[in-house]
Amino acid sequence: MSRNQTEGVFQDDLDYCYDAVQDVSRTFALTVAELDEPMSRDICVGYLLCRIADTVEDAGHIPPAEQRTLLDLYNRVLDPDDDATVAEFRAAVDEWIPESPDADWEVVAQSPRVFRAFDGLDDESKAAIRPPVRELVSGMAMFVERYAEQGGLRLQTFGELEEYCWYAAGTVGTLVTGLLSRNVDDSVSETLQNNARSFAMLLQLVNVSKDVATDFEEENNVYIPQELLEDQELDTEDIREEDGEEFVPVIRRVVDRAEGYLDGAQTWLEAMPEIRGNTLSAWAIPFLLAVGTLRELEERPEDVIEEGDVKVSRSEVTTLFAMFSGDDDPSVAELRSKIRQQPLDEY
Repeated sequence: MSRNQTEGVFQDDLDYCYDAVQDVSRTFALTVAELDEPMSRDICVGYLLCRIADTVEDAGHIPPAEQRTLLDLYNRVLDPDDDATVAEFRAAVDEWIPESPDADWEVVAQSPRVFRAFDGLDDESKAAIRPPVRELVSGMAMFVERYAEQGGLRLQTFGELEEYCWYAAGTVGTLVTGLLSRNVDDSVSETLQNNARSFAMLLQLVNVSKDVATDFEEENNVYIPQELLEDQELDTEDIREEDGEEFVPVIRRVVDRAEGYLDGAQTWLEAMPEIRGNTLSAWAIPFLLAVGTLRELEERPEDVIEEGDVKVSRSEVTTLFAMFSGDDDPSVAELRSKIRQQPLDEY
């Protein structure tokens, strides 16, 4: 195949990845859209590599032992020193792909295209992306095995919740930091590395807080620590009862833990260099949406159980994006303070 043909195949696969991220995560698609090249392609492809593993891990119709086998094989495919191929993974996962796959399973079905796009990235990008993705995959495999007998995750303690959040999202923070730490001085690199965990943990704990009922109903996973439920004399099955008031103390405990990461996440944002197509808006907007979601969770925690989701309004999202549409970036600290008090579109 000629160089032009190779570049054409890479571009076709990359275009697929850009389309796919729109379907599997509108929120993350917004981040990708805020970035410029080459950061945009690195983050898009890296995210989809993570999403493939996440889809397998969340699949309630796959027996835990088979989930572990698939995740282990996927991890081997990511290992440049292993002979396992993405074609082997695709063949192994084939029987578990639904007849009418949703967007997530369509990405799994198209995993060879995602890997071809990954192979087309520059060597330094691949070197930054591969280790955190593999850490995410191995962590998910470990948790699947840990709760194999329950048929779904039942995290026991806050410590275990944060361990899971690290594998599910903290590794993504490491991925982003690795891509951004090139050609920056040691003090900036150190600040980024010291605070990347806070940014990722904040976003993941907010997701855990707002999606309690959805995670249980759709995935048979309960990320809220069982120790919190027991403190309130609640049981996992009580989530089905839709009496949100009983869960208010539980939701607030997780929200409080998430808030503890706000300062570190802001430090990470403010230290982040705008190089290689990186932009402040790409990461500040998710951070500020998390701040707004924390505000909503504090005001109406019962809706997590009764309504199944808590999020900021579409109008506030539109207003926030407009704040970053000018030539100069707004102050993240000032926006954080304003959004914490009331919806941005109400000022």
